[in-house]
Amino acid sequence: MRLLLTALMTALAASPALAAGEDKPFFYLGNTDFIVTLAFLAFIGLLLYLKVPGKVGGMLDARADGIKSDLEEARALREEAKTLLASYERKQKEVQEQADRIVASAKDEAAKAAETAKSEIVDSVARRLAGAEEQIAAAQAAAVKDIRNQAVTVAVGAAQDIIAKQMDAKGASSLIDDAIAEVGAKLH
Repeated sequence: MRLLLTALMTALAASPALAAGEDKPFFYLGNTDFIVTLAFLAFIGLLLYLKVPGKVGGMLDARADGIKSDLEEARALREEAKTLLASYERKQKEVQEQADRIVASAKDEAAKAAETAKSEIVDSVARRLAGAEEQIAAAQAAAVKDIRNQAVTVAVGAAQDIIAKQMDAKGASSLIDDAIAEVGAKLH
């Protein structure tokens, strides 16, 4: 009701007829300002009768409640997103730490494998050198043996030639007799 009286006073005070100072009375049906004021008041009355302000207020309250629920839901989703983000960041940190441990372990294993490979290479080279030295010693011994055999063969041949040139039949028989006696003495 207070709203209605405020609207009526505002309409009367803002009347162009009052501002212009016309001689016609304001409450005359020929006065358009009066008719517009009456229509406006009737419209306001109809709105109040149909309880439109309450319905509009209810709609605004319902919309405000909807907005509040949307805000609550948004807050809940934001909190959930923060929790999920923290979880993913924690998982990412754990995965990064695990990757760092794997890399460090791989580096350690690679260093150990390199050391092992180096020692195996050193051992292999030492074995090959020893084998080569043995082959060289065997070849040297075989060469010395071959040279001795050849020297003996050459010496025996040379001695045979010298003995054959210097020896006569009597000396040869005495050498044969001496050799037979010496072989007999060594066998018994």
